[in-house]
Amino acid sequence: WIEEELALSGAATSYNPESDLPTDGRFVLDPTYEEDFATRVIVRRPPAADFNGTVLVEWLNVSGGFDASPDYTYLADEILRGGYAWVGVSAQHVGIEGGPVAVSTPASAAAGAGKGLRAMDPERYGDLHHPGDAFSYDIFTQAGDAARSGALLGDLEPERLLAVGESQSAFALTTYANGVQPLSGTYDGFLVHSRGGAAAPLGGYGTGIDIAGTLGGDPTIIRTDLGVPVLTLESETDVVGILNYLPARQPDSDTFRLWEVAGTAHADRYLLGPLADRLGCPAPVNDGPQHVVAKAALRALDDWVRDGTAPPEAPRLAVADGAYERDRDGIVVGGIRTPPVDVPVDVLSGDPAPGGPLTCLLFGTTTPLAEQRVAERYADRAAYVAAYEKAADAAVDAGFVLPEDRAALLGYAQPDRVTATR
Repeated sequence: WIEEELALSGAATSYNPESDLPTDGRFVLDPTYEEDFATRVIVRRPPAADFNGTVLVEWLNVSGGFDASPDYTYLADEILRGGYAWVGVSAQHVGIEGGPVAVSTPASAAAGAGKGLRAMDPERYGDLHHPGDAFSYDIFTQAGDAARSGALLGDLEPERLLAVGESQSAFALTTYANGVQPLSGTYDGFLVHSRGGAAAPLGGYGTGIDIAGTLGGDPTIIRTDLGVPVLTLESETDVVGILNYLPARQPDSDTFRLWEVAGTAHADRYLLGPLADRLGCPAPVNDGPQHVVAKAALRALDDWVRDGTAPPEAPRLAVADGAYERDRDGIVVGGIRTPPVDVPVDVLSGDPAPGGPLTCLLFGTTTPLAEQRVAERYADRAAYVAAYEKAADAAVDAGFVLPEDRAALLGYAQPDRVTATR
């Protein structure tokens, strides 16, 4: 494998809508202004003999004040074993020029969050220039076009391009799919991960998108006439709560799938790593296996684009009167199920614990079941393990976990927590 950091420069176009952006996603955009830009992309690519023909182009996330690649983190196992190429695009103003930080932690502040690459390392990045997020959508197009042409990928010959993005980047991909993809035709499919109900605004000159203001925007679906497949992957945090995806729910179709995953959070321990224990949250953050479902989503989307095999349809999380339906232990009903949810020793939730800092709103919680309750649920460790393995096999058989990730899913089992017998 090779990792490279490459410059991408040219003239980028901004867009204006012909009218207010409609909630049915059928945006009509006009190219408006052009400005020069110089940004960077990060490329991770396999040897040509191992390349599967698919390039993932990730809209890097800037909510923390840096370029971050959350979907690479979630998907890395599948990317590496599957022979995908990956391109991470510094599409937004904050990553290059700096600006307001939407999600800050003491560690990120100390590391220079919000300064931008140019200020953090002027010798390396001093020639970069971003004219503002009004131009980010066309920058993402040009990165995709450069990937498809092979200009970014050495001796690889791309066959398919999938756009991927998580959180703020998923808001942006919603806008991109609805308004820019019909003009550019750049991408063959979209993995939209943890979006809220609204689409990102079209951005301004010399500044970044106001992601906090975006949360109050009108709920907007993915347009139904897009013509390429879209798989939207939502955590429990995303559907009900501050991100409010619920009113933007739409039916599955020939080109759309919605997967909502029970017991997951917008960001979790798998993504945060050691930082998870240094956030000051009043309860442990969510430790659910969202990543195994994300990997299945990637392969499902790739197969959909590659040969027309549609992903399985998934049950929705159960919502009544704007709130989740939960069982007696507080575990959400419905959605895609995994063994830690259906054979629990903890309550995995997308809700934050009360009283914590704003940073913790997106990280959910892991709350141990009482020892007595665990004993009520499982006669002994053998019963727990049998039920857990049965639930794992059900998730694999349903197509929401890959067979290759069954072992990783079994690694979440905690038979040592079953200490009493009935």
